[in-house]
Amino acid sequence: MDDRTAVRRHCRGGVPICLVGLLVPAVWTAQAQEPVATGEIKTAEAVRTDEPISIDGRLDENAWNDATVITDLHQILPVEYSEPSQHTEFLVLYDDDALYLAARMYDDQPDRVVAKVLRQGGMSWLDDQFNIILDPFNDKRSGYRFQVNPNGVWEEGLFRGGDQMQWEWSGIWQASASRNDEGWVAETRIPFKTVSFHPDNDTWGINFNRRIARNNESVGWVSRNRTQNPGVAGEITGLVGLDQGLGLDVVPSVTANSRRGFSSGTEDSEFEPSLDLFYKVTPALNASLTVNTDFSSTEVDDRQVNLTRFGLFFPERRDFFLQDADIFEFGRIGQREQGSTFERPLAENARPFFSRTIGLSARGQPVDLEAGGKLSGRVGRWNLGALAIQQDEFEGVEAKDLFVGRMAANVLEESAVGLIVTDGDPQSNADNSLAGIDFRYQNTRLPNGRTIESEIWYQKTETEGLDGDDGAWGARFWMPNNAGLRGGVGRKEVQRNFNPALGYLNRRDIRDTTGEFGYTHRPTGSYVRSVYTGATFQRIERLTGGLQSEATNFRVRLENQTGDTLAFLAQIEREGLVEPFEISRGIVIPVGEYAFDLYGVALVTGPHRRLVANIRAGGGKFYDGNRRTVNMQLEWTPIPQFRTLIAYDHNDIELPQGDFVRRLARIGIDYIHSSRLSWVNLVQYSNDTEVAGINSRIHWIPEAGRELFVVLNHNLEDPDLDNRFHSSFADLSVQYRHTFRF
Repeated sequence: MDDRTAVRRHCRGGVPICLVGLLVPAVWTAQAQEPVATGEIKTAEAVRTDEPISIDGRLDENAWNDATVITDLHQILPVEYSEPSQHTEFLVLYDDDALYLAARMYDDQPDRVVAKVLRQGGMSWLDDQFNIILDPFNDKRSGYRFQVNPNGVWEEGLFRGGDQMQWEWSGIWQASASRNDEGWVAETRIPFKTVSFHPDNDTWGINFNRRIARNNESVGWVSRNRTQNPGVAGEITGLVGLDQGLGLDVVPSVTANSRRGFSSGTEDSEFEPSLDLFYKVTPALNASLTVNTDFSSTEVDDRQVNLTRFGLFFPERRDFFLQDADIFEFGRIGQREQGSTFERPLAENARPFFSRTIGLSARGQPVDLEAGGKLSGRVGRWNLGALAIQQDEFEGVEAKDLFVGRMAANVLEESAVGLIVTDGDPQSNADNSLAGIDFRYQNTRLPNGRTIESEIWYQKTETEGLDGDDGAWGARFWMPNNAGLRGGVGRKEVQRNFNPALGYLNRRDIRDTTGEFGYTHRPTGSYVRSVYTGATFQRIERLTGGLQSEATNFRVRLENQTGDTLAFLAQIEREGLVEPFEISRGIVIPVGEYAFDLYGVALVTGPHRRLVANIRAGGGKFYDGNRRTVNMQLEWTPIPQFRTLIAYDHNDIELPQGDFVRRLARIGIDYIHSSRLSWVNLVQYSNDTEVAGINSRIHWIPEAGRELFVVLNHNLEDPDLDNRFHSSFADLSVQYRHTFRF
């Protein structure tokens, strides 16, 4: 090994439960000795350059000969702290305006470098990757992730705490890559205007990662428990004299839109300018203003099948609300671990602020926003956020002034305590306000590389016409470990009149208790890379008494060395209905308590393959009847310029009250001319609504900060259920926006 801050440790494996022993007796081997990092922090000093650097992926400027070079790297996956299979060099430079980070990624089989994704905004993390983690405040709690693949496709995101990412965030930066006979090279430029930082702090948290897709191998600088995040990182020192200029971004845009309602016979067209302003009050504090905001370029939501009597959850996709979105996070509500079986709507339940309530009607139709302002960032150890929006009237709801305020103080080494307030109801004419307090604890420096997270929070609302029983609280303890034992417990209570009008509410008048325990075994010298065995439990009781829902889930998941996975599932459910539930048109399940089960199997092939398959099948009892489910998704990328997706969900339900089938189909065809020009098409159909939606989107990026969108949405429906579809709605938008930086 190179000079690494690591020591050897022994870790003896065991048989988690007998089910794994029955299924995979051949994979159990004595677990190898592995080192674990000490408490010492790796550091590197940044080198300042005055020479111009062109971001072309070649590293042929003389300045790179003087750069800081980091080579003391180790394997993170599959065997942490072992020697990487390929040699890698990470390079660091900076000047007054930007941080320059690059990588030389040598490969003894350069023709096997995986570079399937060419479209900007595609799932480039499935390819070979150069990844950067930046924690400009070096507070171990927040930061940015930047990544680029061998085609020069870039992606960026915000950390929401721990390993949770807000991938929808976008910032202006430059990246390029090139391939050669020795492997590939990535070169990036991250302007200081794009990130927030403390101007008096010359030390930033930083980390690097290289992904070798064909081996499902990850190589990095600093890691613990096979994890990298702001709390698990090194430091870069010597960053002085950083210049953000005026810190002003002016982003004008123009939108031409034409709409047609076929059933109503209405037509409408408009030409609308809009303006966004972003100003850095300080390098750590951002102010933004939006006027006459238009969201027509936003991608459409993926449709979902719903066999419950509760609502679904759709994530935010609009850029204005995603800027500094991590500042407004509260109590880690909604943060789920990878592979979690807990339903997302329940995980998100009681979120005090959810920006999709603003500018969208209850049916998901856009609502005009006259103006909006945001102040967000950090002052000392305080994280501050304030959002004010003027929403126009719609569908009988009066024009509204809406406000969200958030403040949190960093305490201990990696923890925080904070407050949140909201005022206004964007969906009704009733007065509404909310106040909440939360404490989030995190410790990534436990012995043997372990991590624990915990949080506790309380909220209270005031709603016109509702009196009393308007609080909610939650607490959770979690050990998110990638090897050995993991798990945790949590409880959430939501009273009957709790009403977060600017938040997200899936269920009220409930007590939600969760538990998860699992064990990950990582054999050495085996075809199998990991075997996870675990169980989750969730019970939701009505505060007035009685069971609402309960689910116990048992899983066994096997992963091989190339990322193919095979999983087995057994789920036992109970539902208590206090009123009839119309699960499908004309089919009503009567009041009562029901117990049923589901047994299934899932096969997912490695994402580096040209053809990636995700196939799941299952069946079992369902209420007083039976169900059979098949979910299939095939993604084929024969060349980087072409991608096609076929997805089909089939749910066959047989009940004493009647039988029905729920089908959801999606077909996507993408043509990608380059990483800056793409044409993406998606057709979605659900027999539940008998609506087929077509979304066609051309996206051109002449350079970072300049974008052109041409978006067509066309809906067809079959209201008479006679399999004869008719156009119901069409919308064509052309939008161009340009960022001017000062």
